[in-house]
Amino acid sequence: MRSAFITGLAGLELTTVEAALLKAARPAGIILFQRNVADPAQVRRLIAAARAAVAAEDFLVLIDQEGGRVQRLRPPYWRQMPAAASYGAAYAFDPAGTQRAARLAAGLMAMELIALGINTSCAPVLDVPVRGSHDIIGDRAYGTTPEQVIALGRAVAEGLLAGGVLPVMKHMPGHGRANQDSHLALPRVDAPRADLEAADFVPFRALAQLPAAMTAHVVFAAIDPVQPASVSPRVTAEVIRGSIGFEGLLMSDDLGMSALSGSMPERALAVIAAGSDLALLCRGDAAELEAVAAVVPRLQGLALARFERACAAIGPAQALDVAEAEACVAEVLRASA
Repeated sequence: MRSAFITGLAGLELTTVEAALLKAARPAGIILFQRNVADPAQVRRLIAAARAAVAAEDFLVLIDQEGGRVQRLRPPYWRQMPAAASYGAAYAFDPAGTQRAARLAAGLMAMELIALGINTSCAPVLDVPVRGSHDIIGDRAYGTTPEQVIALGRAVAEGLLAGGVLPVMKHMPGHGRANQDSHLALPRVDAPRADLEAADFVPFRALAQLPAAMTAHVVFAAIDPVQPASVSPRVTAEVIRGSIGFEGLLMSDDLGMSALSGSMPERALAVIAAGSDLALLCRGDAAELEAVAAVVPRLQGLALARFERACAAIGPAQALDVAEAEACVAEVLRASA
């Protein structure tokens, strides 16, 4: 049986303590950050060691590889990729060409990821920013209209899937109106539900068929005035599983963010109780890993079925015209310089 969480790791090599904890807990996956990345050979060793410890065929290896400022794999070993807003700027002049560029660039990213053993990218960002919102999303957004975010977000998801990588859309049901950075504080959105339904929720509803999503640590006062979406059973049931109609694998955003309160085990239990299938523990602290592993449930029932469907969506990579993809990336980077 697998445990209903994904964990970060401390550094460049798997420690003996981490290996023992992974073997005992058998989490659904791991997530890598820049502290885990030195060069391709080192990343492959780290992933192989984690896989060996868990000893499971279905195992998610996640990374945030959006492009722009949220890109854990960087030059000189990996390509610099454009920020989402770079595609957004080009979209007005050539919608079809920009969607193709975004799809090819995502395929190029997928090629780099699978070469390392990474099979899941926490992208695309489907948030729709509004004037006056915090810039934590900022240039990570594909545009300021739901239609543009849908078009480019779909292209990125298609490119990742074609490249053999599972996309995780974020931050459901929307982080675009947030007035604070959830890494540092609890954001609150006071917009009427009708406005949320007409804008913020629209990209997620349009792409609800995708196999995986990440929740937002944001309070939506019109739905649950107290609890952020990630720990709100009402938001999960009424909006994510209800209005949006998402039936795929749902994971929380990082439990370590300051938007949440309580101990790490309490936070993990809260996101699971709210309806997430997996809790995401990113800090790479072995004591926190052990504490969370001791309380989260084993994957079973619908959560297990969703996990298995998400893993099954990771297929063999399709052929990619690398030269064309690189040319598209170079053009987008030039245009946005």
